[in-house]
Amino acid sequence: MSVRVGKIEFGAADFVVIAGPCAVESERQILRTAEAVAEAGAKMLRGGSFKPRTSPYAFQGLGAEGLKLLARAGRETGLPVVTEVMSDMQVDLVAEYADMLQIGSRSMGNEALLAAAAASGRPILLKRGMSATVEEMAEAAESMRQHGNPRIVLCERGIRTFGTATRNTCDIVAVPLLQRLTGLPVIVDPSHATGVRELISPVARAAVAIGADGLIIEVHPDPDRALSDGAQSLTFQQFRELMGDIQPFAGIWSERRNGVCACV
Repeated sequence: MSVRVGKIEFGAADFVVIAGPCAVESERQILRTAEAVAEAGAKMLRGGSFKPRTSPYAFQGLGAEGLKLLARAGRETGLPVVTEVMSDMQVDLVAEYADMLQIGSRSMGNEALLAAAAASGRPILLKRGMSATVEEMAEAAESMRQHGNPRIVLCERGIRTFGTATRNTCDIVAVPLLQRLTGLPVIVDPSHATGVRELISPVARAAVAIGADGLIIEVHPDPDRALSDGAQSLTFQQFRELMGDIQPFAGIWSERRNGVCACV
């Protein structure tokens, strides 16, 4: 099934790239980023307003003010916006500003949040829990469908394993497995899956090649000074290069999705 967010449709003929900063830090930062990713070809804008950080001393986000800035950046660039909601008590507030609600990795098993997000009527971006199996993720999606909301896009963002070379381990085979298990669109988050800026482009190409329905990429005007996740954020130029890298793959993907034979 396809999932529509504004004029964008996941799981249909187009390959959807969502891009933006890990966190909304300021009006200038989010507006500049929105303009840059829109110009490069992104279809949606991401940005965190409520940031769940392991350390209490880390930047926790701008909260409601961040939502307003994100929504404004989306309006000015024509990009629908997606942002994370942390609890069932925040759903109404976030839904007021966001076109799509994100359920983050830490929250995949939060039944109260899943039920409240489903009841909002907004489309949902459900990220895989860091230790969740494919079957458990499918069950979380089914829980929201049981609450009356089938408009769900799944996101493989890497899982925690014994490996330490990257932030997480990208379970790329989860893409076709989840598509087959749930019938829902599945996208990949190379930023969180690797945590390494230089690995984002190759993982993005792998995601397109295996049949993912889109990507979500972290982009920042100055990643080395980002208040969160700078090491896995691309500069504007790097994002433009990534979009160029995946364009041939995405073109073949679209032809296959439309039933056109791509002859080489």
